[in-house]
Amino acid sequence: MTSLDAERIRQFATDSARKKLADIEVLAEIDSTNSYLMQSPGPAPGTAKIAATSNQTNGRGRHGKTWQSPPGSGLCMSVAYTFERQPENLPSLTLRLGLGAIDALEELGAAGVELKWPNDLVALNGKLGGILTEVQPKSGRAVTVVTGIGVNVDLPDTIDFGTETDWARQVVDLKMICPAPPKLEKLAGYLTTHLLKAFVEFESSGLAAVAERWSEYDWLQGREITIDTGVGQVSGIGAGIANDGALLVDSPLSGIRRVTSGTIVIAGKRGAKA
Repeated sequence: MTSLDAERIRQFATDSARKKLADIEVLAEIDSTNSYLMQSPGPAPGTAKIAATSNQTNGRGRHGKTWQSPPGSGLCMSVAYTFERQPENLPSLTLRLGLGAIDALEELGAAGVELKWPNDLVALNGKLGGILTEVQPKSGRAVTVVTGIGVNVDLPDTIDFGTETDWARQVVDLKMICPAPPKLEKLAGYLTTHLLKAFVEFESSGLAAVAERWSEYDWLQGREITIDTGVGQVSGIGAGIANDGALLVDSPLSGIRRVTSGTIVIAGKRGAKA
């Protein structure tokens, strides 16, 4: 099993990111890095705390699903960041952090990484990673957000990720899309740099400033999709995202529809027409 080193993670982050780091904690094994930070005191406004592991035993996805990470096969890390006051349209933060993850992975040589609304990293039409954002209860104006990210780095040849990947044809790791998979500390350091940059930029300008760029990586664009919204299903062709992060679906019966929350249950081939 790969052991992580906090100081090496810090060394791989940029100077500006290191200045914002209140603490980096590496854990040999933990049920969930997100749960751990959600139960810990938040950092001071404008700073971050990180928990990272290569052995997460009970990771959490959206809507109660699980994120499985075989020991040593990937990186699971969470970042707790405190905003001085709650930003507008906080639910769209996950989409901005997705772009931060893309920036880190591309800098490490990963090719063809895309984003599946609202929180998945995709490559080769399979699931490469996922992001989960939660808000820590807090009194006063400041708000602490805990964002967990899991990235598959070097998976066993045979693995079943169950219902978390209903939409995907396969599960993908970095060794499939990089010249050489990065060491976990390097991956964590690069993610730290770009996720903290994303937090800062989201606080100042929200998602709208990068919504057009997000569309460049939109895996659902042009695909025939069905979304379970919890109160019904919406079907049509993926038509990008709005400036506030809502998924746009071109329905043959009702035109462009906005979806602000839901789970993708069907995603067809790109090139479909409404």
